[in-house]
Amino acid sequence: MIATVQGTMRERLIEAANELFYAQGLRAVSVDKVIDRASTTKVTFYRHFQSKDDLIVAYLESRAELERNGVDAAIAYGAGDVDVSLRLMADHTGAAACEPGFRGCPFINAAAEYPDRDSPVRKVVDTHRDWWTSAFERLVAPVGLADPAAVADDLMLLRDGVMVAGYLGDPSKVAASFLRSCQAVIAGAARTGPSI
Repeated sequence: MIATVQGTMRERLIEAANELFYAQGLRAVSVDKVIDRASTTKVTFYRHFQSKDDLIVAYLESRAELERNGVDAAIAYGAGDVDVSLRLMADHTGAAACEPGFRGCPFINAAAEYPDRDSPVRKVVDTHRDWWTSAFERLVAPVGLADPAAVADDLMLLRDGVMVAGYLGDPSKVAASFLRSCQAVIAGAARTGPSI
């Protein structure tokens, strides 16, 4: 019973952090704001997190888990049909970009606020970006490209761009643009053979 209550409070703190950090920025939100949003106390907060950075890491890890589950599901659903998986990913990205309060990629945003690559926050960002690249490699594996790692790097660049464009540009256009761009990169790599 106690573990359930603690888990629930930890989840409430992460959820409060998720709402505040994503909307206002990591450095702009104090621990007190998170505590207030979660309707708890400082003592309870520090039972679950030693510092604000620990909470930021937990927030980013929870966001990463959601993204990974979604991407893995899209790849599995496509069952080797890259276009089917890409359409699902593009549709999801486009829908997210059109939601009120969309501020782009929380990992790009975190990297902008934590430029020190040795910080725990930046390490979570880098780990997640590495995961994304490996997911793109898994996605294109059925195509049999000469250099799937290079194509994965290109798709990662497109993913970064679509997240920024969804925030700064017209979010209604990002899904179609992302899909077209990804398809063009993969088709180009399939036609040209090995990358330079």
